[in-house]
Amino acid sequence: MEPKIEHMGLGNSLEFEAHLPLSDRLKVFKKSQFEPDNFVTAKCHAMTEKEVKNLCSYLVELKKASAEEMRKSVYANYSAFIRTSKEITDLEGQLLSMRNLLSTQAALVHGLSDGVLVNSTSTAHDDYDDEDTYDENRHLSETEKWFAEFLDTLEVLLAERRVNEAMAALDEGELIVENARDKRSITRAAFLSFRTTINEQRQRLVDQIAETMLQPSTRADELRSSVIALKKLGDGPRAHTLMLSSHCQKLQSNVKSLNTTTTSYGGAYITTLSQLVFRFIAQAASDSLAAFSEDPAYTSELVTWAVKQTEAYALLLKRHVLASAAAAGSLRVAAECIHICLGHCSLLESRGLCLSPVLLRLFKPFLEQALSCNLRRIEQSCSALAVADDWFLLHPTIGARPSGSTSSLTSFSSYQTKLSSSAHRFNSMVQELLEDVAPLETLHLDGPALEGVLQVFNSYVNLLIHALPGAVESEEEVHIIVSMAETEAQQMALLANASLLADELLPRAAMKLLPLQQGQTNRTMADMTPRRGSDKQSRIPDPGREWKRRLQRSVEQLRDSFCRLHALDLIFTEDGDTRLNAQMYTCMDGSIEPEWFPSPILQELFAKLTRMANIATDMFVGRERFATILLMRLTETVILWLSDDQNFWAEIEEGPRPLGPLGLQQFYLDMQFVLLFASQGRYLSRHLHQVIKNIIARAIEAVHATGIDPYSVLPEDDWFAEVAQIAIKMLIGKANFTNVEDDGVSPTYSMSGKSPYGSETNLAHQYREH
Repeated sequence: MEPKIEHMGLGNSLEFEAHLPLSDRLKVFKKSQFEPDNFVTAKCHAMTEKEVKNLCSYLVELKKASAEEMRKSVYANYSAFIRTSKEITDLEGQLLSMRNLLSTQAALVHGLSDGVLVNSTSTAHDDYDDEDTYDENRHLSETEKWFAEFLDTLEVLLAERRVNEAMAALDEGELIVENARDKRSITRAAFLSFRTTINEQRQRLVDQIAETMLQPSTRADELRSSVIALKKLGDGPRAHTLMLSSHCQKLQSNVKSLNTTTTSYGGAYITTLSQLVFRFIAQAASDSLAAFSEDPAYTSELVTWAVKQTEAYALLLKRHVLASAAAAGSLRVAAECIHICLGHCSLLESRGLCLSPVLLRLFKPFLEQALSCNLRRIEQSCSALAVADDWFLLHPTIGARPSGSTSSLTSFSSYQTKLSSSAHRFNSMVQELLEDVAPLETLHLDGPALEGVLQVFNSYVNLLIHALPGAVESEEEVHIIVSMAETEAQQMALLANASLLADELLPRAAMKLLPLQQGQTNRTMADMTPRRGSDKQSRIPDPGREWKRRLQRSVEQLRDSFCRLHALDLIFTEDGDTRLNAQMYTCMDGSIEPEWFPSPILQELFAKLTRMANIATDMFVGRERFATILLMRLTETVILWLSDDQNFWAEIEEGPRPLGPLGLQQFYLDMQFVLLFASQGRYLSRHLHQVIKNIIARAIEAVHATGIDPYSVLPEDDWFAEVAQIAIKMLIGKANFTNVEDDGVSPTYSMSGKSPYGSETNLAHQYREH
């Protein structure tokens, strides 16, 4: 049992640590007393093979997470890192200069001390004979003679710019002078004089090489040899800086020449400029690597210089290409420009220079500006077209681009879609926008683009809402001028525009961007969520589904406005009086029994729904579900208004003239009529059915409160169903009266309890049970 307990403890420990932040999980490795052997022994002393594998997997994932965290930290503080490296390089140069200066000062102090020592001990050398003094003078004269010839030779070499021979001569001279000092063949003063002269000549050679490096006519091979020579002379930092300055000088000269000869700043200019800039950066990187290998100090200076040149290059493109393209909303021009730049920039990655983040950081604001201008242009263009739109659905004009799709069949079907003129323009412009954004996944513009499309779609739907007669503008809203949709066909065309765009065209055009969003979400959630089960992936929210849902919400706003318009048109007169009121039912009692037929307002509702269903048959081909929901919502709007009208129910329940048997029978017939035509039209919702049940029950309770048994005066449900069915046939012109005697539509016939259908409906059973 003990191994099992240890196994459970290890599993729980790893599972618990998986939920901790990365910094907490790495604390144990950051301790100064951390011992790898002790850590492994503590974890693995009683582990099974499976547990060891789990621990290894955990450590590997921790290593990857740590490396990723370090990479992010480096990128986040890269500018500070480069600046610090530059300062360190400058300090190293200053320390080198100080060391040389201190060496010179030390030599001078030693020379002075040697002179004092010679004077104090001169009496001790009086036994030198004249022959020795003669030999010393003779050797000194020979050294001085050699040194004079050495200086003449060195002068010739410097004048003829024979750098390698001059460097060899300087090294040889230093060696001879040092040997002469060691052999005491020259005085200390002569030694200091010789060495000072050699150092001056060395500095002269350094200055000569530096001057050569900055000459525009210096060839690449000459530049590299000069850098190596300057490094050998002990001035490596200056050599590297001068090398970069030389490349920068030549690059600026070439760019200036290109700008002078260029008349148009199109793709050819961008390509030539990109090749020019990144070729010089690549050459500088090669020269630096060849001369200084991978020394961190020089590498940091190279990266700083390359970033500076890249920023200058980006500034040129901004001035000549991107600024105007962004201001005009020319996203395609900006995208092509950036593609060319990134293509040339990527060639440097093999040399260890990754400048793409610099370009992306500098270019992204212009692309965002171009995207914003593009979206604004879509909105303005569609607003201008909506002013003169006749709201008739047509196929796209010849020459218009079809909806973006990889399938020719899908493309053909989308090309056959019918929209109004403003909706066609909106669709084509949004497709162009999304096609231009899709290749720019490295800039992560998919999110802003999709959000922008949502905003302009909401704006376009707002235009459609204002095209409905009687649309109310809020005080904060800017006055919108739009062509009014007067007829029911035109008004339903507004819905057809919005639904087709939201259901098919926009999601199809955004298909290339939605997988990018899904991938980013998956990566983010994977980083935040420990991987303990295969069901985790299914719980990650789909941004594409949420985006489509937000499109649908805009369409629902238009549909609600449409239903509200037609419901109010039915319920109220032009003078503002209510047509669907309690007097329709309370005034029926006390008079002769009427000819039973649904109330006029509900007849109009049925006629309106029938007309809309016929229009929808041609207008919503393949989208019958939207048409069904539209008819369902319109019916619900009218009945819900009746259910919530407090004045109506106040008169029914508490008014001076209460609801009587005939009024209840008419109300019951009206509701059965609505249930029947909604059911036959297949737009009867459960909600509508429940609301009708509730208001019928409320009317029955109102009659019951007056002391009348409502069930004794109401016919059977079959009678209501039959009268409603006859009314539907009459209203649609398909009534058949050949067997009128057998129809049994008289209330007295039904009240006798002998229904020709032999049974009551479920609705009647429910009310009689109460």
